[in-house]
Amino acid sequence: MWQVIKSVLAAFFGVQKERQRRRDFEEGRPGHFILVGLGAAAVLVGLVVLVAVLVAR
Repeated sequence: MWQVIKSVLAAFFGVQKERQRRRDFEEGRPGHFILVGLGAAAVLVGLVVLVAVLVAR
């Protein structure tokens, strides 16, 4: 699972290596990447909302 998290975060920020991307597509399960990606997006949105609320005070 740690490898999936690392891959999603690297792809999320656009720094995924070609070798790593190929391995993910060949060996990874799409569902795992989708769940971790949705979780990462939710955390990012939550952080943006938190920062906006703190700045607005």
